Amino acid sequence: MSADLFSVRGKTAVVTGGSRGVGLMIARGLVEAGVDVVISSRKADACERAAAELSEVGRCTAIPADLATQAGAVALADAVRERGARLDLLVNNAGATWGEPLESYPDSAWDRVLDTNVRGVFQLTVAALDMLRAAASAEDPARVINVGSIDGLKAPMMESYAYSASKAAVHQLTRHLAKRLASEQITVNAIAPGPFESKMTAFMLENPDARAIVEQQLPLGRIGRPDDIVGTTLFLSSRAGSYLTGTVIPVDGGIVGCG
Repeated sequence: MSADLFSVRGKTAVVTGGSRGVGLMIARGLVEAGVDVVISSRKADACERAAAELSEVGRCTAIPADLATQAGAVALADAVRERGARLDLLVNNAGATWGEPLESYPDSAWDRVLDTNVRGVFQLTVAALDMLRAAASAEDPARVINVGSIDGLKAPMMESYAYSASKAAVHQLTRHLAKRLASEQITVNAIAPGPFESKMTAFMLENPDARAIVEQQLPLGRIGRPDDIVGTTLFLSSRAGSYLTGTVIPVDGGIVGCG
């Protein structure tokens, strides 16, 4: 086996929502693997703090952006473009959620969640296409990785209607973009995480009793660790994953596959 089969050293990447949770796990893993990473999030102070922390182990830059708007997506792509003409990897991770009972679920939740989770993914990918095309080759395609959720693969217990619908849309958008961009040597895949430590899951996982209930429902019996999501990202970003496109990979301890 070639020693560089899983290597991503020297590549460039953008990770949206990279200041916390799964996005920060992915960004840290890429930086430690030798990738020049731009992280973006809506809150500038959190973005700058995360980039400063990651810069202690590699190359990381913060570019704050609100990806719920097309102007924000274009502005982020323009700022990345100023750093260089090529982009090897785009990780569309930025997301929003909203939980509320069925009969009081507000229309504003749909706007906020779909604008960030679906439109934002599409608009940033389109805005960055010229840079992805510049990096793409038959031997080493440019990569887009969309972060979906197992809530887009199975009905969740929580009343997060817009979130689960948006993640199912992300999975289908991944397939559609993959079909369109395959001829240009740009692969598009999705990771569908299960329970990981994040702000979105803090209400469950920071309560020992609730955490124990969640763990009991996981076939592998534990919450996801950073290496679990980083390993899948490195696979999809490296030569090892260059022949995959249009896939949705659950990283969930067996919830979907063993359910």
